[in-house]
Amino acid sequence: MRNLTGSGGRRGRYRDRVPSLRNTFSSLSSRALHGIWRRVQSAGAVTARRPGPYAFRRIGTGTRLAFPQGTVFGTPWIELGDHCVIGQDVTLTAGMMPDLDLGPDTVLRLGNGVVLGRGSHIIADTRVEVGDDVFCGPYVYITSTNHSYDDPARPVGKQWPRTAPVEIGPGSWIGAGAVVLPGATLGRNVVVAAGAVVRGRVPDHAVVAGAPAKVVRRLDPEKGWQPPLRTPPPVPVPEGVTPQELLALAELPQQPGGEG
Repeated sequence: MRNLTGSGGRRGRYRDRVPSLRNTFSSLSSRALHGIWRRVQSAGAVTARRPGPYAFRRIGTGTRLAFPQGTVFGTPWIELGDHCVIGQDVTLTAGMMPDLDLGPDTVLRLGNGVVLGRGSHIIADTRVEVGDDVFCGPYVYITSTNHSYDDPARPVGKQWPRTAPVEIGPGSWIGAGAVVLPGATLGRNVVVAAGAVVRGRVPDHAVVAGAPAKVVRRLDPEKGWQPPLRTPPPVPVPEGVTPQELLALAELPQQPGGEG
């Protein structure tokens, strides 16, 4: 009986160790896989020095397309400005399909400092201009082409589409999931709410929301924002403050009863 009991005890201890070994192996495998993926992302990113398989007309200094890229074609007619941040799975296309001759002019142009969030699309079958310092949230869709449905006897997808140029003014912000349709012209520092569907002309310093998008707030030269903003403006960081000083300030203990 003592031998059986001892054997059973050893088996129990072995069974207890197996999950621990499995967890250790799983943790090590996960770390290794994530490490490999980070290296793949770094190697697959597209920059001016490492354009990969793409022949962009221009990739500006400091611009980076994260890996993996979305659908990208018509690159000889695409210009990317300096210091653009183009997220993962972003689609950039010039022309209705690959391998078309689109003539001598640039079709899709991003200005300097443009940010395109993950999964966004810019479809430029005709001219699309995105100004400097335009920020787009994730899954924004900007297109110069739309389906037509003039002929009720034919499937919509088989009818020739309509195209019109798109222009987005500098300093604008386009929220997540917004759609900018053919012919849209957005002014300077326009705010497009998340999920809005924009067409037509939007004036400078306007906020649009809804589907179709409508102006819900504008900047009046004399009265300021109308209707007035409901939150106070953020307090800017004083000039001359270093990143190290900001980190030290964040690490200071809070006073009892103080605000966070």
